[in-house]
Amino acid sequence: MPELLITFFSSLVVIAALCGTAYAQADYPARPIRLIVPLVPGGAADILGRALGQKLTERLGQQVVVDNRPGAGQTVGTEITARAAPDGHTILIAASAHTINPSLWKLRYDSNKDFSAIGMVAMVPNVLVIHPSVPGRSVKEFIATARAKRADLTFGSSGTGSASHLSGELFKLSTGIQFVHIPYKGQGQVMTDMLGGHIKVAFPSIPASIHHIKSGKMIALGVTTRQRSSALPEVPTIDEAGVPGYEVSGWYGILGPAGIPKAIVVRLNAELTRILQEPSMREMLAREGAEPRASTPDEFTQVIAADIVKWAKVVKAAGIKLE
Repeated sequence: MPELLITFFSSLVVIAALCGTAYAQADYPARPIRLIVPLVPGGAADILGRALGQKLTERLGQQVVVDNRPGAGQTVGTEITARAAPDGHTILIAASAHTINPSLWKLRYDSNKDFSAIGMVAMVPNVLVIHPSVPGRSVKEFIATARAKRADLTFGSSGTGSASHLSGELFKLSTGIQFVHIPYKGQGQVMTDMLGGHIKVAFPSIPASIHHIKSGKMIALGVTTRQRSSALPEVPTIDEAGVPGYEVSGWYGILGPAGIPKAIVVRLNAELTRILQEPSMREMLAREGAEPRASTPDEFTQVIAADIVKWAKVVKAAGIKLE
C-alpha cells in the first residue's frame, strides 16, 4: 500500500509540472518584456534590438521595452540577463563578443551554462580594409607588403578583445605576418584615423565602413565570413582570396537566462523566424550591412560553444590581455 501511495503522489507531481508548463506557455507573456542591449544607444545592436522589439510587441501582444545596459565589454548587461528570472520576460540581444569575453574577463557567469539560447538573428561580416596609400589591391599583395615589414603598417580596432581586433589577430596567426595593433574606443574613431592615414589597416564591420569603401577612401580586400556579403558582392572572402580556412562571423542573437521553459523558448524562436522573413526587416538588415540568419535554439547553442573554443585559442596564441 505505501508503494501505491508513493506512485500516486509521484504521478500527481508530474501532472502538476506538465500543467504548470502548459500554463506558462498559454499565459506568456504576462507582462512587458525587457530586451537588454548591452551597448550604448545608436549602434548596430541598439538599432537591431529596437526593430526586433517593435516587431515582437506586435506579435506577442505585450510591450517589449529596450533597456540599454552598456559597460565592461558588454558584460554588465549580460550579467543582468543571467541573473534574471527564467520566465521569458527578460531577454538579451547578444553579439559575438559574448564568446570572446570568457577569454578576457573574469566573468561572474558562464557564457554557456547560464543562458537559454533562443535564436540567431543576423550575421555581420567584418571586412579587411587598407588606406589607399598601402601598396597592393588584393589580399595576397597585402600579405606580401606586410611581410616586407613596413614600419608604418599599423592596425586599428574598436578595442582590445573586440571582434575587429580578433579578426586582425586571427589574420596575423593565419598568415604569419605582423603589424602593430592600436586599440580605439569605437569603430567611429578607427574610421576617422583610417581616413586621415594615421592607421593603415582595419577590420571594421561593413556598416561602419561601407560608405568609405564605396567612395574609394578605403580599399576593401576581403570579407571575413565564409560567404561573400550581399552588401559588397564584388569583394571576395579572405578565405577565397588566399587565406584558406580564415573565417570570422560576427553575429547577433537572442539569449535569456538559463531555465526558461522550453515552450516559451520555442515560441520566441518561432516569432523571431517569422520576423526575419518580413521584407521590411530584411531591408533594414541590408541597410546595416547585415545578413538575416535564423536558427534553432540548438544551432545557436552550438555556434556559441564553438566560438568560445575558437576565440580562446586565438587570445592565448596572440597573448591578448585587457589594457
